[in-house]
Amino acid sequence: MKVRKKPVVVEAHQWWCNGDHPEDGVSTGQEFLEGAIVRRYRHPDVDGNERCSTCGELMHDHGWIDTLEGGHTVCPGDFIITGVQGERYPCKPDIFWRTYEQVSNDG
Repeated sequence: MKVRKKPVVVEAHQWWCNGDHPEDGVSTGQEFLEGAIVRRYRHPDVDGNERCSTCGELMHDHGWIDTLEGGHTVCPGDFIITGVQGERYPCKPDIFWRTYEQVSNDG
């Protein structure tokens, strides 16, 4: 069986660094406090100075987001999508642009 995904308009914000998501809060001068949506990347077994196997950037420059499937790493440039039930998840730019197209701000 072949099916087509129903057209649904979702919110998406491209993330580059802590504080990029509009719901993450505010910065205090040069440093950004912990985000509400995309938090600072932390992993007990991964040094923040290691390079990401996906994008090659330092892990220190990544974010972390809780999703319905568990936590996920957010690489700089990933899109944060808010789904139809308010769930949030990261999406790689190449997949994002193959899956979504921009619509006007009024819907």
